[in-house]
Amino acid sequence: MDHLSSTFAALADPTRRAILARLTSGEATVNELAEPFDISGPAISRHLKVLERAGLIARGREAQWRPCRLEADRLKEIDDWLDRYRKFWEERFDRIDDYLRDLQQGGEE
Repeated sequence: MDHLSSTFAALADPTRRAILARLTSGEATVNELAEPFDISGPAISRHLKVLERAGLIARGREAQWRPCRLEADRLKEIDDWLDRYRKFWEERFDRIDDYLRDLQQGGEE
């Protein structure tokens, strides 16, 4: 699976998106990440593995704990991919603005 597909697949789950949102505040342990969810330890571990395989998080090792941290490079890839569609829509909206302006000017004459 290519990077973009695995990233979108990982982001498809609301629990994984919430985990990523939490990691924007800084590193966290598995227990800290699991705290707001009513799911089992193995389930949170599976979510973390999906995020890690997609390159969205990295897990370190410090003594007895394994902090997780956000890896934003893959999110940048999505932003770059979306940028071409953003430009497409901006051009469309600009054309609509021009059309509406022409209509207003035509109605004032």
